[in-house]
Amino acid sequence: MADIIQQLHDISFEELHPNERLKAESDYLRGTLSQSMADRASGGVSDADSQLTKFHGFYQQDDRDLRSERRHQKLEPLYSFMVRLRMPGGLMSATQWLTLDDIASRYANGTLRITTRQTFQYHGVLKENLRAHLQTINDAMLDTIAACGDVNRNVICTANPHRSTIHRRIFDLAHELSAHLLPRSRAYHEIFLGEERVAGGEETQEPLYTQHYLPRKFKIALAVPPENDVDVFAHDVGFIADSEGGELRGFTVCIGGGMGMTHGEPATFPRLSDVVGYCTPAQAVEVAEAIMRVQRDNGDRHDRQHARTKYTIEDHGIEWFRAEVERHLGYTLGEPRDFHFESNGDRYGWYQGDDGTWHYGLFVENGRIADFANGMKLLTGMREIARIHDGDIALTTNQNLIITNVADDKRDDIMALIDKYHMVKDVSPLRQSAMACVAFPTCGLAMAESERYLPSLIDKLEHAMHDAGLADDAIVVRMTGCPNGCARPYLAEIGFVGKALGRYNLYLGGSFTGQRLNKLYRENIDEDTILATLTPMFQRYARERIEGEHFGDFVIRQEVITATTAGRHFHD
Repeated sequence: MADIIQQLHDISFEELHPNERLKAESDYLRGTLSQSMADRASGGVSDADSQLTKFHGFYQQDDRDLRSERRHQKLEPLYSFMVRLRMPGGLMSATQWLTLDDIASRYANGTLRITTRQTFQYHGVLKENLRAHLQTINDAMLDTIAACGDVNRNVICTANPHRSTIHRRIFDLAHELSAHLLPRSRAYHEIFLGEERVAGGEETQEPLYTQHYLPRKFKIALAVPPENDVDVFAHDVGFIADSEGGELRGFTVCIGGGMGMTHGEPATFPRLSDVVGYCTPAQAVEVAEAIMRVQRDNGDRHDRQHARTKYTIEDHGIEWFRAEVERHLGYTLGEPRDFHFESNGDRYGWYQGDDGTWHYGLFVENGRIADFANGMKLLTGMREIARIHDGDIALTTNQNLIITNVADDKRDDIMALIDKYHMVKDVSPLRQSAMACVAFPTCGLAMAESERYLPSLIDKLEHAMHDAGLADDAIVVRMTGCPNGCARPYLAEIGFVGKALGRYNLYLGGSFTGQRLNKLYRENIDEDTILATLTPMFQRYARERIEGEHFGDFVIRQEVITATTAGRHFHD
């Protein structure tokens, strides 16, 4: 730890990104947040404090649909906050669900949004309601600490710990990792929960992070083959479970994944992680900490676009990075074990776990749980299910949910409510495999629509698939409103990334199992061009594919697009 503190103290803050001074001088993430929260003249917080709120799990946003009108009326933007929960492994009790449902209407916009990090986020939380919102979450034994910011984010794992003993072990490890790598500052508890500050001890508040925290966000995922629902190679650290006969033997360890990039800047690119070794279950937490320490001490603190673990590895090499991890550990990682993935999607409908109890996988289009105008009442239906359900409810990283641990004599009751509130409709495999980020109207980074647009585009793609005889085929489709990649579009067989309103970059050639990046095929195209491009491609795929061949593999085999073999070749 002394190394990083000395290094940063020896460098003038003028040489670093402004966020580095902000973190170091924030009094362990307190800043002037207490004053900003007390200021009723504005619905927002100061620019500096808006950076610090991220470490506490929420972003300041405004309604971009209303920006021009409010500017014309000489009003400040309609500020509100996006609040994201820390929920390792995405599991909650039915009682917790009812609390989270209640505060969606009391303090937010009346909907729940499942994110690709296996948790909920709320939109439209006004500053005057923020403390009450966070306090109610805390009363439900949950929190939002480190759901955003330059820290370890929500730890994700293959969904539903009740499926098997292995899944339970993975879920427990996700919680252990989250707790171990959690920031120790009490700023959240003091500012938002009313805890009294204890004098002294400031120098040791962050024994792992220091007052400098990390150069950028840090993400961990745990996968249980043959399912890669977490897209394990898209994160800073990935643990791939190695099991035999129902026993967890250890993990193959991956380092250096990340999805974000910037349009027009080829020095930025998505990257899949490298397989670097093997560890036992007992070693996993210290391995994750060692990887984070190497990134903390060596990540770029000058250029935030170059600050993720993936760029540290690109700059120094994976062999160097692994050696540094092993130096921190004091031992050598083992040889990686073989693994096999079959898909990166979710299970839907009823299925049984190893103990014979039932689980129901419910498709939630783009993760939005609401009561819709078409009669589908997901919010009301899940509320009624939670009132009679004795088990837990699990979220997936594909933005769906699972009603877990349903006894035989409760299945009919659950299905009756699903039918009553029209929670399931006839959905194509294409739609079930699609995913979008939020984008407009709240995301400040959005360049194009995503969640509000993708369903209608899927309607049209479904027609093209049907006409080609592919109605029963699944193709992984993902859309984001900007190149930051929150919905992991660069792993999709067909990826859409917003470039401007109504215009997208089209990427092709990702793998069905999340093990290969796609590549840019057409740039800055509108819907008509999207359909004109993909329709003949679907028809060709139907005619010329090999049995069992997925679309992403087909377009590479037929040389429609070149395979991306490494992130640094993404723009080639």
